[in-house]
Order: sequence, then C-alpha cells, then structure tokens
Amino acid sequence: MRRVLTYGTFDLLHIGHLNILRRARMYGDHLTVAISTDEFNLNAKSKVCVIPYADRKALVENLKCVDVVIPERDWEQKTRDVIERNIDVFVMGDDWKGKFDFLKQYCEVVYLPRTENISSTDLKHTIRNRGTLVQSVSVAQ
Repeated sequence: MRRVLTYGTFDLLHIGHLNILRRARMYGDHLTVAISTDEFNLNAKSKVCVIPYADRKALVENLKCVDVVIPERDWEQKTRDVIERNIDVFVMGDDWKGKFDFLKQYCEVVYLPRTENISSTDLKHTIRNRGTLVQSVSVAQ
C-alpha cells in the first residue's frame, strides 16, 4: 500500500482544496491529511480561522478521497508523521515548492499546482468586501 500525506488549514473549504486532495490521493492508496489546529494557526502562523478545527476536520474527513485526518500541532511534526506513518509520498501545493525537500530522505516529495483564481485568503477578502458593500447600500437607503 502506498501512503500519501498532506497538510493544510482547509479554512473555508473550497474547490482548490478538493482539487489538491483528489490529486494527492492519486499518488497512493491511502491519504492522510493533517489539518492545522486553531492554536497552531494562531500561535505559529498568526492566523485566525473562520471555521473551528473540529468543523474543518469533519468536513475534510468526509471527503471520499481522504482516509484519515490528524491534527497538525507544530512545524516539526512533518518529519515525525512521515516516519511514524510509513509515508511514501508527501504532497503540498506548489506555493510551498522547495520548503519540504528535507523530507526527500524519507519519502518522495511532490508539489502540485494550485487551482487558479481561488484561495481562502481571496475568499475572506471577497466576503469582507461584500459585507462592506451591503452595509454601504443599507446605509445609503
């Protein structure tokens, strides 16, 4: 069995997330997805998620292409997970290209192209701007 591992926050789950998870699964028979916890996002990345970890986990683990979801709690976890879970292929989006090459001593490392014109950050900006627009229209009436 070929085991694949990927990491992400998966906030505001969108088609780009689904695309990368489906493509990651094509590299093996079993896909493990590590999702950044709320604490890790806040303390290590200075990011606040819109959707809490438990809900993001429930969404991702119910996708057909995903076999197991685990929490990501620290940056160093990747090496431990690859070794302890007998991972054959580590997959990340190409916006991380080269950042995880240190894992090549343990497994194959693949960087997949991101889905164009979609990101959680862009979605958050769009939602904020629409909220501002709606408030402006309401005030003007």
